[in-house]
Amino acid sequence: MRDWTEQNGVFTLQMKETVDAPIDRCFLLTCSIALVQEELGMAPVSGRTSGFVQPGDKVRWHGWQLGMRHHHVSLISGYVRPTFLQDTMLSGRFRTFQHDHHLTELPNGATELYDELRFSLPFGLAGKLVARYILTPHILRLMRSRFHRLRRIATTEAWKHYLVPNGDSI
Repeated sequence: MRDWTEQNGVFTLQMKETVDAPIDRCFLLTCSIALVQEELGMAPVSGRTSGFVQPGDKVRWHGWQLGMRHHHVSLISGYVRPTFLQDTMLSGRFRTFQHDHHLTELPNGATELYDELRFSLPFGLAGKLVARYILTPHILRLMRSRFHRLRRIATTEAWKHYLVPNGDSI
């Protein structure tokens, strides 16, 4: 599978990974504010700032990306535990930004993660060039890193650090 396409200025990035861990554990790790903060190097500053995102939550992130100060406000616009999570940008540098996280339980008890991320930038042709040559490779690296990190955490005792015993751990 090619990992990205572009149509009419909208870039679609796709990635798939199999994790040898239960689907609910993988879903909760996907929803973990602490894990996302570590992955992105950005801090949640308002809205839901800790724990696990829930349907309708908003999170305002501040930090640095590609050497620039960045802010991004996300809405949890789709949530079906333990198979689907969607976050949609409400404000930030992108014209549009939406990230779908699909999880499927496999017959052997492992979990297949499939992410699809769609974004576009303002500024016409200049925005398309920045998206194609700078942002697409950068976001794909972040997605790969996220999947590898999630797999490492979900398949070792490290998951216990993120999923505390309060009814949201397994």
